[in-house]
Amino acid sequence: MKTLYPEIQPFQSFFLETGSPHRVYVEQSGNAAGIPVIFLHGGPCSGSKPDHRRFFNPAHYHIILFDQRACGQSLPFGKLDGNTTQNLLVDMESIRQHLGIGQWLVFGGSWGGALALLYAQQHTAQVSGLVIRAVFLARQKDLEWYAKDGANRIFAEQWQQLLSSLPDPHTEDLLASLCAVFWGDDTEVQGRVAKPWLAWGALTALGNAYQAKEVDVTEHTFKQIRMELHYAKHHYFISENQILDNCGVLQAIPTRIIHGRQDFLCPLEAGIKLHQALPQASLVILPNAGHIAQHPEMIDALVAATDEFAASGHL
Repeated sequence: MKTLYPEIQPFQSFFLETGSPHRVYVEQSGNAAGIPVIFLHGGPCSGSKPDHRRFFNPAHYHIILFDQRACGQSLPFGKLDGNTTQNLLVDMESIRQHLGIGQWLVFGGSWGGALALLYAQQHTAQVSGLVIRAVFLARQKDLEWYAKDGANRIFAEQWQQLLSSLPDPHTEDLLASLCAVFWGDDTEVQGRVAKPWLAWGALTALGNAYQAKEVDVTEHTFKQIRMELHYAKHHYFISENQILDNCGVLQAIPTRIIHGRQDFLCPLEAGIKLHQALPQASLVILPNAGHIAQHPEMIDALVAATDEFAASGHL
């Protein structure tokens, strides 16, 4: 079974100027003359981590990580103005041009996978391959599974704790209720709701590996939650079913879809639908893995994919 490559440090980092208040953190590691690959983190509201460099053989890959607008080390943290999916795609293309890269492998999971597919649909000629983990298609049904009627049937106790934390515990529209709380001015209520909302995300992502723990809630936390809700309430700034509808232009791009059967945040149905839209892609279903990239089965499958692409240019 394959494991992550050893820890490495970036050989360069910088802030991409966007012509707006947003400054996007970008880093490069590995072999500057190697195969370019860009890693797209999840969220929206997460950020890149040092371990994200380790899915790629540093002798063979020129590894590019960046923090999406207002995430991670990008500045200003949590800023929502000018923070849209289309602007993230513009940032990606600006990074490619700034670094003088002709084509790159695009690697992303969950929201990062959705962003990878959207980028490839707009910039097909610049994509040498796609590795998509834990498929998220940003459809209404995907949001409803997570925040209305789906995962709540599996994790009913935690769902009730979340609803009970709200000012109106009988809400029929959780997203609207959360937005009212986190765009309100009652920080005590925000703190009360933030903890079960964060626990809900962790539980659906980790499944049986989840262990409840006390979380410090700060203004930084509130900004992360607002960013997540900002994208959700705007339907991720794309039209319904946009990703699947535009897969026709991706048929010639080597693609691997990797999905855990135990993924309770992004169910396997999305991975199957994507494979139906991209029948030339290879689909890997992992029987014991869930949503997170750190599961041993998932690490094995992801590193195998990048090793295979480095060796053959295929997936």
